[in-house]
Amino acid sequence: QDWKEVLRLRLVIPNTDTNKEKNEKELKDEEMLPADDEVLLQKLREESRAVFLQRKSRELLDNEELQNLWFLLDKCQTPPMTGEESRINYEKILRVGQKAGPKCKQFFPTKVFAKLLHTDSHGRISIMQFFNSVMRKVWLHQTRIGLILYDVAGQGYLRESDLENYILELIPTLPQLDGLEKSFYSFYVCTEVRKFFFFLDPLRPGKIEIQDILAYSLLDDLLELRDEELSKESQETNWFSAPSALRVYGQYLNLDKDHNGMLSREELFRYGTTMTNVFLDRVFQECLTYDGEMDYKTYLNFVLALENRKEPAALQYIFKLLDIENKEYLNVFSLHYFFRAIQELMKIHGQDPVSFRDVKDEIFDIVKPLKISLQDLINSNQADTVTTILIDLNGFWTYEKREALIANDHENSADFDDT
Repeated sequence: QDWKEVLRLRLVIPNTDTNKEKNEKELKDEEMLPADDEVLLQKLREESRAVFLQRKSRELLDNEELQNLWFLLDKCQTPPMTGEESRINYEKILRVGQKAGPKCKQFFPTKVFAKLLHTDSHGRISIMQFFNSVMRKVWLHQTRIGLILYDVAGQGYLRESDLENYILELIPTLPQLDGLEKSFYSFYVCTEVRKFFFFLDPLRPGKIEIQDILAYSLLDDLLELRDEELSKESQETNWFSAPSALRVYGQYLNLDKDHNGMLSREELFRYGTTMTNVFLDRVFQECLTYDGEMDYKTYLNFVLALENRKEPAALQYIFKLLDIENKEYLNVFSLHYFFRAIQELMKIHGQDPVSFRDVKDEIFDIVKPLKISLQDLINSNQADTVTTILIDLNGFWTYEKREALIANDHENSADFDDT
């Protein structure tokens, strides 16, 4: 199972036996932790953990050892050459494993060779692919140790404050963030930590397992900022880049017309002027607010949900807003409740309202059951379409005119080919 499937199952079936066993184990582990007044036991535990992590760090390959491994692999390549790619057979890779030393032994199991063996008629694998797999494992081990250092509880997970400290101390090591003002650090950290917790803490216990952080691609996106030559396009699409963080925070400041650091319903409406009032009402009914206004963290959840409507965590957020009767499914009443607001916006913009019956039938054709659960929505693979046509007029018209848009694209493509 990939991470999306695991996350989907956690969202849809939160009360499984596995989760129950895990919770019981966590309780037992917490009972074994030293009490606040047991200072010596706490110091002993911290020292033991530090020694353990130092030992694990020494087991990792350093740059010199990685270079030596590459030299051995390149020296033992098996002819004939296939294009520009060097390859090696099983006999020679075993020889490399013996020469590379005991620290490399873990990278040479038979199953790794079998996994990388594809259609080579000489029974060889790509040296570059093998070396990249070694590099990936070394990186994962290094990163795991780095994250464990911030696991204050020592239970295999990070709380929000732990992850904040990790990212804050990571900033100086990321060249793409060199131009970031120190006065913006706290807002940058808040923005980035929120994405981790939005996607990896779906049940909101306030902590993320380190193994989930390693399995999910978010950390890859964050550490991509080590690349000094990262393209402008890559930065614009990377949530963790400086331009992206400044864009999101800048939008928040622009919406905050009264400059009180919070957003009212009227201020948030300017985020998307074709978003319905009914949907925004639900946002303020269900999401955490302070005297009827949302803070930056709540705003980030809102943005992440709307910008990632294909993802299970975002769908869980939106589904909760659409489920006005708290029945854990959407029915005809729910759909009509939200689409009626779309019809009102059509009238305001001088458009003839589209029949709800037609839209309802299309939605049930897409999702199938007449009572739509979160699971049904996810399984349809068109959840982003369904949710968009219920909450945003522009989104609805894009869907409604999709065939005309496709035809227009084909015409433009044909005109371009003729020239």
